[in-house]
Amino acid sequence: MPFPFEVPFDDVRSDPDPFVDEVFNSLKSEFLVMPKGQGFVDYPVFEQGYETLKRVTESFRRLSPPEILKAVRETPVCLIVLRSILGFTPPEWAYLASRECGVDVPQGAARTLDRKIRMDPLTPLSYAQGVTSTRIEALITTACRLISAGVPRPPDPARLHRLQKADTSSGLDSLRPMADLGVPYAMVLYERFLGRPFAGHRDSVSELVGDVLESAIEEGLARAGISARKTRRAERIPGFDQAPDFIVPSEFNPQVVIEAKITEDDGTARDKVTRVQHLGALAMRGRRANQAPRFEVVACIADRGFGVRREDMKKLILATRGKVFTLDTLPKLVESTRLSKFRARPEPTKPRQRRRRSP
Repeated sequence: MPFPFEVPFDDVRSDPDPFVDEVFNSLKSEFLVMPKGQGFVDYPVFEQGYETLKRVTESFRRLSPPEILKAVRETPVCLIVLRSILGFTPPEWAYLASRECGVDVPQGAARTLDRKIRMDPLTPLSYAQGVTSTRIEALITTACRLISAGVPRPPDPARLHRLQKADTSSGLDSLRPMADLGVPYAMVLYERFLGRPFAGHRDSVSELVGDVLESAIEEGLARAGISARKTRRAERIPGFDQAPDFIVPSEFNPQVVIEAKITEDDGTARDKVTRVQHLGALAMRGRRANQAPRFEVVACIADRGFGVRREDMKKLILATRGKVFTLDTLPKLVESTRLSKFRARPEPTKPRQRRRRSP
């Protein structure tokens, strides 16, 4: 069975279901593997920070901000461990520190500090004094207060306090047994269920995951010598409500627009299909149904979110007039679209295989 971009659009339009199956079969999910990216903290490094923090707090029997500050300066990853105990993001921690200590800790500054430490977690910090040192001290002081206090009052049964966790619900009385005896496995599994393994890291590298598809498109265009305008996030392009990911040859004379979409969630996939449908309608604005669109809309998709709803895939195929590509079919992108008219470099020829003579 051919792919939808390999046959006339009338064939696709008359019976799209078999082509939906073909696209589904070519979709692959990479959700089990994700890039580490810059700033990934390996477990031995994290454990070193934990053991340092455990030592200076006498196995979490007392939280002394000056002692912890000294440990953070010498072993910066201790600050990452402290944030992990809280279960906060850097901006959340910064917000509470500003309120608790009356020190201005901008959320952007907290993100920058967190990233700097993750990039070089064991190199001592040079902030002996100054505004950054004051902000770190405010963060540590706030953490010590919150962890020591635990959940401030019996929570409303309909609401959940962020510190209502196995290690922080009763202040140091709940943290000490965790350090001394280890954590009950059921509780580990429960809090893992609430937080999803690698959730924070996956969020931090989400752009890198998307770059896999965009990089593959760029490489294909470059090999063919095709001029393309790659747009930036939230960039405004005249004539488009939202800028497509690629415009060929340029935004001044769009002939092919390419949307690169990657998602693991079928709900998000539906939103992205709607986005491509809008581009398809824009391409046909002012044209009759039997006329060719002003520009060709191409969708390059990846991951399992697109492989769930048949109706959504059908809409995607019809909106692009069959021009739907996955990572598996991306090598056919240029030859199967209007991009072939802009090829400036010949397609590499495959070496001929010598036939073996029969004995």
